[in-house]
Amino acid sequence: MPTKTTKKAAPKKRAARPKAQNRKSVSTKQSPKTKPLPKDAVRLVPLGGLEEIGRNMSYIEYKDDIVIMDMGFQFPEEDTPGIDYIIPNIESLRVKKDKIRAVVITHGHYDHIGAVPYLMGKLGNPPMYALKLPKAILERRQEEFVNAPKLNIIEVKYGDKKKIGEHIELEFFGVEHTIPDSMGVIVKTPAGNIVNFGDFHLDRDKEGNIFHYGEMERIGKMGVHTFMMDSTNALTPGFGVSEYEVVENLEKLFKDANGRIIVATFSSMLTRIGEMIKIAEKLNRKVIINGRSMKQNVQIAQNLGYFKFKKDTIAPVQELKRLKDENVMIISTGAQGEPNAGLMRIVNGEHRHIQIKENDTFIFSSSVIPGNERSVQNLTDNIARQGAMVYNTKLIDIHKGGHARQEDLKIAISKINPKFLMPIHAYYHFRFMAGQIAQEVGIPKERVRLVDNGQVCLLTKEDFIITEEEVPTNYVMVDGLGIGDVEEVVLRDRMMLSEEGMIVIIATINRKTGKLIKNPDIISRGFIYLRDNQELLKEMRAKIKGIVSRIPRQQQLDADYLKSLFRDQIGQFVFRKTRRRPMVLPVIIEI
Repeated sequence: MPTKTTKKAAPKKRAARPKAQNRKSVSTKQSPKTKPLPKDAVRLVPLGGLEEIGRNMSYIEYKDDIVIMDMGFQFPEEDTPGIDYIIPNIESLRVKKDKIRAVVITHGHYDHIGAVPYLMGKLGNPPMYALKLPKAILERRQEEFVNAPKLNIIEVKYGDKKKIGEHIELEFFGVEHTIPDSMGVIVKTPAGNIVNFGDFHLDRDKEGNIFHYGEMERIGKMGVHTFMMDSTNALTPGFGVSEYEVVENLEKLFKDANGRIIVATFSSMLTRIGEMIKIAEKLNRKVIINGRSMKQNVQIAQNLGYFKFKKDTIAPVQELKRLKDENVMIISTGAQGEPNAGLMRIVNGEHRHIQIKENDTFIFSSSVIPGNERSVQNLTDNIARQGAMVYNTKLIDIHKGGHARQEDLKIAISKINPKFLMPIHAYYHFRFMAGQIAQEVGIPKERVRLVDNGQVCLLTKEDFIITEEEVPTNYVMVDGLGIGDVEEVVLRDRMMLSEEGMIVIIATINRKTGKLIKNPDIISRGFIYLRDNQELLKEMRAKIKGIVSRIPRQQQLDADYLKSLFRDQIGQFVFRKTRRRPMVLPVIIEI
């Protein structure tokens, strides 16, 4: 009989945060007992993105003015089975929605905009500030939610300044990322300038000049109180690869390919996709876009003038049969091995129009998101088994990540030269390393603030205090049409079913006598194979009969009470026999 002596933890039980007195190494948190908290301070509250990758959202509050920065979602994790997305908890904002003056969107990636359709209506649909491309992506996506309000998006440009309420001013500036129209924001408050780059990397031209370098210098000279810095790539040493190098390497691979070229990348990497389409035109290849989200993004970018190519460069997939292999480039979603993405359908032979050929060249122009290593490896193995060539970033630089590496982070920190550094957009270890990097360029340890989701920070002209106050940031899960109606107990049941399986006990009982009319039926799913465990099945039936026989006959049958006996006693019996705890579902039929 198989045994199992260990169990996974319940869903999303993070390690306990250090108590205030033990957190001196990571912050200069001051206790209200030793120093009164300032009443006239700027509040900075992160609602997500500081203990995970995704779900990026935070807000800045001063008196009657609130500015929200980004509103993203997070993809489900191993311990959130069946969940579509995880979105920020806005409980602390709903009671103050009349004070929300603006929502700033730094760029068009879903980990920064994905929660907008779910949350904006609950927050009173305040004005949003975004550049042209994220504005178009937001408006297109909002159309898919028929009950969501029409967004009030104010289009801005680099260099624009907006007065928000009585006390706050916003200034927008350009940053480099993997999608056009990415921006940072300076939030000018009575405590000082709070700077957020959103997601960024430093890109260079062929002479080594850094784009937006002068912008960083200008912002630094303005004086920065707090730099909220993207730390997603803080564990990666060195400088980032320049985008022009990536494009040159891609062009070399494309020229050397004899048959069809199939490129897998993220649907949101529009800058890279645009460059690949340009190369395809130079090489006289037609481009087929495979994947709904990528088609939508390319169409939006084309309508806005970000992509300029010939009308017939992009061909419908139905024309594939009439095109020669050497004249075809397919750009597809599914670089992470997602089960329902376009690339997986091709590799599994389920695509209606595209099947793998031996002379195909597959190129993965993307990094592997942590946790997806196995699915990506299985995908590339499957491609190789079918005789096609596979290239990825391990073999040649054909991808530049969207987040600055260590040496580039040092440049950004040095130029911004903030009074306080607040690493964001990453797990704790990543943010901790960002703090170490800052110390290497002269930011004292006591000026680094490692804040967790929900911790309320108070900013004065001279200080950055992480208070004892916390707001709710527990997961709000989107499951189908339900938003926030899947609680931890539901996830725990799903995890139990996935790990231990279930037993269904069907007992038919005479209502008058309280006796079993026939042998109880036992159904197992994900627990044991009944045909090979007849002895255990026999013992379970005997146990069920024993439970029923001990109920006093003069007592009226209580089906709920009997179900609880089955759950407890059969559950304990099965555990003693197998060291497993399947879910026990009793069904009582009274006749």
